[in-house]
Amino acid sequence: MAKWIVLVVCTLMALPWAAGAQNVDFKNPAELNKPNGYSHVVIVNHGRLVLIAGQIGADKQGQVADNFAAQAKQAFANLRVALAAAGAAPNNLVKLNYFVVDLNHDKVMTLRELRDGFINKEHPPASVLTGVDALFREDVQIEMEAEAVIP
Repeated sequence: MAKWIVLVVCTLMALPWAAGAQNVDFKNPAELNKPNGYSHVVIVNHGRLVLIAGQIGADKQGQVADNFAAQAKQAFANLRVALAAAGAAPNNLVKLNYFVVDLNHDKVMTLRELRDGFINKEHPPASVLTGVDALFREDVQIEMEAEAVIP
């Protein structure tokens, strides 16, 4: 009888893990437009939430490149480092927010190309791209903040 009780208790304790075996569910409802490189809905079932502060195109010494593409590339590199510090990787991203100074078509296309080389394109994170007049420094053209979930 005691073995039976232990088995039942262990099974019940394992149910939350089984129910949350898939930590994150990415959805794009058919009633919404087909997204280009992001998901409309991301559902987190369980795991550790990682919040990444805005990352800009500055290197370790604080030097910022003078063009948008170089800054965006460095911002993604910085994001990778920040994720790794939390034990996460780009595949763990569930949300990306971009803030771009003087947003235009060329910047959008550059950003999409760099993003597609960074994220899990099969399950892209939810995303917001916002054009802004300025950021906290005159030489900064992009800032990205992120959220990730670690199983």
